Amino acid sequence: MSPKALKASGLLLCAIAFAAAPVSAADYYTGKKVDFVIGSDAGGGYDVYARNIGKHLGRFLPGNPNVIPRNMPGAGSGTAAASLFRLSPKDGTVIGALFPGVIVGPLLEDRAQNLFDPNKFEYLATADSGTRVCITGPMSKVKTFEDAQKQKTVIGASAAGGSTRDYAAFHKNAAGAQFEIVSGYKGTADILLAIERGEVDGLCGLDWTSLKSQRPTWLEQKTVNVLVQDGIENEHELDALGVPSIWTFIKQESDKAPVELIVSQQVFGRPYVAPPGVPAQQVKMLRDAFEAVMKDEAFLSDAKQARLDISPLRGEKVQEVVAKLYAAPKEVVQRAKQLITP
Repeated sequence: MSPKALKASGLLLCAIAFAAAPVSAADYYTGKKVDFVIGSDAGGGYDVYARNIGKHLGRFLPGNPNVIPRNMPGAGSGTAAASLFRLSPKDGTVIGALFPGVIVGPLLEDRAQNLFDPNKFEYLATADSGTRVCITGPMSKVKTFEDAQKQKTVIGASAAGGSTRDYAAFHKNAAGAQFEIVSGYKGTADILLAIERGEVDGLCGLDWTSLKSQRPTWLEQKTVNVLVQDGIENEHELDALGVPSIWTFIKQESDKAPVELIVSQQVFGRPYVAPPGVPAQQVKMLRDAFEAVMKDEAFLSDAKQARLDISPLRGEKVQEVVAKLYAAPKEVVQRAKQLITP
């Protein structure tokens, strides 16, 4: 070959080698953006958590991409889950904030099984492992759970798969609460407004941290009635307020395991996921970034100001909990399904 041809072929080989070389972890997100899909309406507790995390997440991803929050409410965050599972690119540039109820939904609700498989999501973190509560508002005559067992109590709720509907149902079916469940609200923000307007008495399945961040004056002025706390273990703040545990009110011993299955989703109270099929390298980048955010002083300062409790778990731990839930005995799963059906 002539010197000129040799030079040309050498340049071509260099170009091919450069194109084939994998992008280094340090450069992966350079020039990219990350879409953060939030499976709830704006203004609710899940939205507040996700937006505060998204504000800081890009600083801890290689290349410092912009993280763009985008609300995609519907079907108890099932719309967002299905979109992430079926439509989103599998390259680490789209992540989601989902309700824990939608993660256990295909286990407990047959209708969700063809839309997505929660076991195949890549779990990145949870920001909180918390306790949920049933409350009534200042205008309600129902002040205690014992009152709710004796008289009709109108409870606002979202769609099936959302904690506000499912938790109201299991309190009615397993603990004898005389709940009249009014479904169709978009999310907790709308239900809280309905309580203030006197349209409903209260709601269930509300995270204790969400109540503290969304209606702090209700707690400060002692105008909210916290009827019961739901969790595998009691929350010390609620114990100090004299709020009884759901386990006090479960009527049948055989219902305790199904109720435990339902409330186990609270271990991942604020779950963040990537679509299935994202390469392991990108999953690790995202998990490490979430872990760094949860320890970051600037983020923790913002969380404190927003009254957000931060009790995180890494994605690997969340993945293990989800797998354990899906391995539950069939008879326990079947009874749990019955309990969350209004």
